Amino acid sequence: MTPTSTGALHPRSRHQGRYDFGTLVQDTPELEPFVVTTPAGQASIDFANPAAVRMLNRALLKTHYGLAHWDLPANYLCPPIPGRADYIHHLADLLADDNSNIPMQGASVRVLDIGVGASCIYPLLGHREYGWHFLGSDIDPIALSAAKTIVQANQLTQAIELRQQRQQNHILTGLLARGESFELTLCNPPFHASPEAAQNGTQRKWRGLKKTHASHTPVLNFGGRNNELWCEGGEAGFIRQMIEESVPLHGRILWFSTLVSSASNLQGISRALKQAQAVNVRTIEMAQGQKQSRFVAWTFHEPRARREWLRGRSHG
Repeated sequence: MTPTSTGALHPRSRHQGRYDFGTLVQDTPELEPFVVTTPAGQASIDFANPAAVRMLNRALLKTHYGLAHWDLPANYLCPPIPGRADYIHHLADLLADDNSNIPMQGASVRVLDIGVGASCIYPLLGHREYGWHFLGSDIDPIALSAAKTIVQANQLTQAIELRQQRQQNHILTGLLARGESFELTLCNPPFHASPEAAQNGTQRKWRGLKKTHASHTPVLNFGGRNNELWCEGGEAGFIRQMIEESVPLHGRILWFSTLVSSASNLQGISRALKQAQAVNVRTIEMAQGQKQSRFVAWTFHEPRARREWLRGRSHG
C-alpha cells in the first residue's frame, strides 16, 4: 500500500491561496458580520465560532460552485470545503489513471457517498466539478431530510439521489438496488470509538484554539452528531467492516475508498485489504495548510478490466 504524497491542495482546487473575503462578502453579505482582522492585518473569521464556519461554507459554495442554497440543522457536521474538494479531485485522478490520464466527466460516472450527512457536501462538489451522478446514503433520517432540502433548492434532483440505509449495523450490505453499479465510493467515517472519546477530541481541539465556550461546554467548531463522530470500534473498526462488506460487491463497484484520519490505522487497513484479496490498493496523502489527511482506495479489478469498464462508461 504505497502512499502518494501531494503536500498541497490539488492543482485543480478552486481554493488555492487565502480566502478572498472581499468577493465572498460581496456574493454573500451575511458573511460580513463574521469577518475579523487578524493581528497580521488580514481578513479571516473566528474558526472557533460554528456560526461563522457555517456562513463561510455557504459563501464558498455560492462563490465557487454557484450553489444558491446551503444550510445545516444545529449540531450537524460542518465540513471544511477545500479538503472535501481535494478528495473529489484525487478520486477523479484515480479514474483518469485508467482512462488515458483524462478525468472523466458527466452523469455516466456514478458515485456512492457512504454517510452523505446533512451537508451533502461530496455530491454537491462532485457534481459541480465533474458532472457526476451521486447516490448519498445515511442512517440518519434528519440528515437525509436536510440534504434533500439542499438538493431540491439547487435543482439537483436529477443528479443527486438520497437513500436511507435501514440496516443500522451495516454500511454497504442491503443498500444497493438490483442492477446498480458505481465507479467510485467515498466515505468520511466516524473517527472515535465512544462518546467519551469524541468529547475528549472536542476538548483537545478547543485547547488548540485556545478558546473557552461561553457555557464552559466545548463544542466542536465543525459540529457533528453521534453517528458522525463515533461508532463501536472507531474509525479502524468501521473501515474493517466496510472492507468486509465490499467483497460481495466486487463486481458492482470499480473503486472503493474512505478517508483515514489516523495514520496509525493504515497498517491494520492494509492487512484487512490483503485478506480481502484486493487487487490494487492506493493511499493518497492530502494536505490543507498544516492539516494532513489521506484516503485509501481499493479495487478487485485488474488494470485491463478497469480500462474496459471505463471505456464502456465513456461510450455508454
